Amino acid sequence: MVNIELLKKVVEAPGVSGYEFLGIRDVVIEALKDYVDEIYVDKLGNVIAHKKGNGPKIMIAAHMDKIGIMVNHIDKEGYLHVVPVGGVDPRTLVAQRIRFFTEKGERFGVVGHIPPHLQKPEDRKKAANWDTIVVDVGADSKEEAEEMGFKVGTIGEFAPAFTQLNENRVATPYLDDRVCLYAMIETARAIENHEADIYFVASVQEEVGLRGARVASYAIDPEIGIAMDVTFAKQVGDKGRIVPKLGGGPVMDVGPNINPKIRTFADEIAKKYEIPLQVEASPRPTGTDANIMQINREGVATAVLSIPIRYMHSQVETADLRDIDLTVKLAKYMLEELRPMDLTP
Repeated sequence: MVNIELLKKVVEAPGVSGYEFLGIRDVVIEALKDYVDEIYVDKLGNVIAHKKGNGPKIMIAAHMDKIGIMVNHIDKEGYLHVVPVGGVDPRTLVAQRIRFFTEKGERFGVVGHIPPHLQKPEDRKKAANWDTIVVDVGADSKEEAEEMGFKVGTIGEFAPAFTQLNENRVATPYLDDRVCLYAMIETARAIENHEADIYFVASVQEEVGLRGARVASYAIDPEIGIAMDVTFAKQVGDKGRIVPKLGGGPVMDVGPNINPKIRTFADEIAKKYEIPLQVEASPRPTGTDANIMQINREGVATAVLSIPIRYMHSQVETADLRDIDLTVKLAKYMLEELRPMDLTP
């Protein structure tokens, strides 16, 4: 059963890439500290939680950073001009609320939208871009905006908007990757008997270059690395190219970024515990923390365990609670039953 209160807390905690210390880091530490043997923060900001064992050393990574925006200019009328941190599509910002983190605390702003009554016909066909996006924070001048605490470099993110659509579906900004971070936390708390030497890593700066996983995997030097990250679910407009679906269970990739022995082991565990496991073809590097873990030092046997979501990198990312619950169960059983194995492909 998904703990909605904890899921919402994890999803809504601040933490744009490079600024995870604003909130999410403390949430992760508080949620894990009583369930692991040691927990610490490295120099880049990764939270590393260790459950000691004598079996294979494994690193489980779920990134805790969010995409967001940064103020790069305040004009004389007090409007904020912004640039993206990570993969933000400016079209998703129009008529949306933004939460900022200033020296004087949290502030909110709105991205304005010209009413259709005032638009020229040719303007209605143009999409928003970073040159046209401005944020209204209620100020009438640059001086007033600065007095409110805004300055060049102020960080912002999509405002919290957690919505339960029905019994099984939720929509909110930042399911990428907070839903998998939640699943990793619940997995760590649920594990009972295990031989594996497990490192749970809430990684930083994934959205701007897989940076946290790079340094964490170098320090830990695991035999096995599993990235927990979201993937695309079937949705309107996908033209049938997306295979995983909401409510179909967790997803695991196949492809060159995936160690076939780990993938076979996952299939066996899923079958044993009657957990539906969806498959995603990944012919190239996956773009997850597994990508960088795989080529750490002399090489790591990697896999990707995903939760499917719709509308990725928007304010209405949508997931199915059943998929979350089944992902926790699969990860728990995999870690409890992991034993030394030949990892050579």
